[in-house]
Amino acid sequence: MKDLVEIIDDLQKRGVGFRSVTEAIDTTSTGGRLVFHIFGALAEFEHSLIRERAIAGLAAARARGRRGGRKPSMSSADIRKAAAMLADPLITKIEVARHSGLVRVTLNAALARAGL
Repeated sequence: MKDLVEIIDDLQKRGVGFRSVTEAIDTTSTGGRLVFHIFGALAEFEHSLIRERAIAGLAAARARGRRGGRKPSMSSADIRKAAAMLADPLITKIEVARHSGLVRVTLNAALARAGL
C-alpha cells in the first residue's frame, strides 16, 4: 500500500489523476484524495496489527519452549557418530555424509553447530 500511495503521489505531481472503478476512488477531487489516503492509513494500520500479533505469537511460543525453523537434520547422536567416523583419516566427509543420507554441506553445518 505504501508503494501505491507513492505511485499515486508521483502521478499527481505529473498532473495525472487516478480513478479506481471498483472502489469508486477518484484522486482528481479533494474528497477522492481523502478517501484514498484514509484507505492507505487503514491498510498500514492493519499491516501493523498483523505484525504485532505475529511477533506476540512467536514470543508466546518461545515462552512455551517452542522454536521456529526446520528441525535439525542430524541428532546429537548422529553428529557424534559422524565425528567418530571422521577420526579415521581414510574416511572423507563426503563418505560420512552419504552414509548419513546427507550432503557434505549439511554435515559441515551440523558439525559446526556442535562445535566439532
